[in-house]
Amino acid sequence: MKKNTLTGVVIARNEEEMIGECLESLSFCDSILVVDNNSSDNTSKIAKKKGAKVVFADSHDFSRLRNFALDKMSSDYVLYLDADERVSKDLASEILSVLADKIDVGAFFIPRQNYYFGNHLWPKNERLERLFKKSALKEWRGILHESPVVVGPIGELHNPIFHYTHRNLSSMVAKTNEWSLKEAELRLQANHPPVSWWRFPRIMLSAFLQSYIKQQGYKAGYIGIIESIYQAFSMFITYAKLWELQQQKVVKE
Repeated sequence: MKKNTLTGVVIARNEEEMIGECLESLSFCDSILVVDNNSSDNTSKIAKKKGAKVVFADSHDFSRLRNFALDKMSSDYVLYLDADERVSKDLASEILSVLADKIDVGAFFIPRQNYYFGNHLWPKNERLERLFKKSALKEWRGILHESPVVVGPIGELHNPIFHYTHRNLSSMVAKTNEWSLKEAELRLQANHPPVSWWRFPRIMLSAFLQSYIKQQGYKAGYIGIIESIYQAFSMFITYAKLWELQQQKVVKE
């Protein structure tokens, strides 16, 4: 009986510090595809040295990038990973076991353990669809917060992806400054109501409580406080930029 094949896919932009270990964790895959999203560093060079096939794209639309990668591969299954993520050894074994059993499932949820500022584990895991049967994954939708369209039942894996996010404050602020404008533009295109003064404390408090209470940041000590306050700050920047865009639109009209 034919063996199911697996491609690991990574979409990366200026990730020379992280891409190497990420690809090493995907070494159990039959092939690895890296979509270099207009990097200006050595991301693609390192990826090639690690044995990955590298293709190039330039887009802020993450669904377009994921669909672009999907069209470039011919394996039976695809595993999406970000450059700041790692497949745990136990997860690699579990995935190989699932593929060998030929379970009739269109996709699998995988738990993700988040680590902040190095090795500070966040108390609550996420649960994301990352492993797909290629024939069941029809497309990705959404520009920034993309989601898959899958035909068939969804399974569940038990071992985690490790996610090393928000490694330092400088990179966090730079990322927020870059992506908050796109978030603001999407809200503007969706005809978001005019930003009033009361909206700022409301969305900032909501973001803080989401991180600190619902995502259990209160269990993470000072890391939980820093991250939760930062989430409130990030929402403030997004809505401040939305306010600015709305004011520019009024002037033009």
